[in-house]
Amino acid sequence: MVELSEEHEAFRAAVRDFAEKEIAPHVARWDRDHHFPVDVVQKMGGMGLFGLTAPEEYGGAGADGDFTSLCVAIEELGRVDQSMGVTLEAGVGLGINPILTYGSAEQRARWLPDLVAGRALAGFGLTEPGAGSDAGATRTRAEQVDGGWVLNGAKQFITNSGSSITSLVTVTARTGSPAAGGPEISTFIVPAGTPGLIVEPAYDKLGWHISDTHPLTFVDCRVPDGNLLGERGRGYAQFLNTLDDGRVAIAALAVGLLQACLEACVQYAGDRHTMGGPIGRKQGVAFQIADLEVMLQAARALTYQAAAMKDAMLAGHPGAPSPARFKRAAAVAKLYSSESAVTATRIATQVFGGYGFMEEYPVARFYRDAKILEIGEGTSEVQRLLIARGLGLPVE
Repeated sequence: MVELSEEHEAFRAAVRDFAEKEIAPHVARWDRDHHFPVDVVQKMGGMGLFGLTAPEEYGGAGADGDFTSLCVAIEELGRVDQSMGVTLEAGVGLGINPILTYGSAEQRARWLPDLVAGRALAGFGLTEPGAGSDAGATRTRAEQVDGGWVLNGAKQFITNSGSSITSLVTVTARTGSPAAGGPEISTFIVPAGTPGLIVEPAYDKLGWHISDTHPLTFVDCRVPDGNLLGERGRGYAQFLNTLDDGRVAIAALAVGLLQACLEACVQYAGDRHTMGGPIGRKQGVAFQIADLEVMLQAARALTYQAAAMKDAMLAGHPGAPSPARFKRAAAVAKLYSSESAVTATRIATQVFGGYGFMEEYPVARFYRDAKILEIGEGTSEVQRLLIARGLGLPVE
């Protein structure tokens, strides 16, 4: 089992304290009003949460941070509210990471300081109405013109894409005719406010009510040549690599939800009395809660094992896992943790009985928030596909 360091546990305590004081008292109202708390996001930036994997030159934690710390922060925010956890997850993994990993020196210098400080957010424009798990079916196009590119198309389900502090979205688009290996796909930085970038009204979602999520439309949206992110034709590969890290981060978000379900059930099973005693003395209830503990420990171990693998790769440690091994570990962690979280919210709602069906109790919100964990950053079916291929199976 992966044991976190004393420094990581001290950091966990600090993030938990922040979440309990700055988020927990307001969650029910924010969730009801679909309110995105920009001020709290910026306070998260002030704590350095968006800079945990960024170099010092851009205002990040440098050697004092790592991917494991990011997962700890996401878990603790997700324990209080999943929307705030995914705001950090997407802000770093899908917003900062593509620019940090593939951006030019000029692109990093221009965009990263504000993103790392939490003064700004970035979106990740991959999914389309007809291209979800099949990201290679991208239909958004970028036509080269003198001095730049013109984008036309649409993206959907894009987190952090329409807030008042969104500064850009990175967007995949077809830049060439299909070749033997599929279409040529490249990635572009599209600054917020660019003419032709239309941020459509926010979604009315089942869960994650506090998260900022919009569809985007591109109508003759022009960006300069310097906004090509990374190498032309490598956009699809870049985003697939980005998703590996994101899957571990989503697993951490699921671990936070498992922890929240366990704590809520333990407390309720002690407080709720029927038939002369607390319901927790009944095996039918107690055994379900015991199952939550088993799922939590397993999910946490898988998640932080994958996070440790990522940190070893970043540090270039001897014996660090290969990218293929990490990819499989990320898929395993994401698959098990997300499916366990969905099961945990069902159990928690059952333990609470009729009260679990009422929005005044947090388990109702947990239940609504959980399902997307099995979909975002690659569906459960995609994770099984990746795991099977990693085992050498010729599955299609």
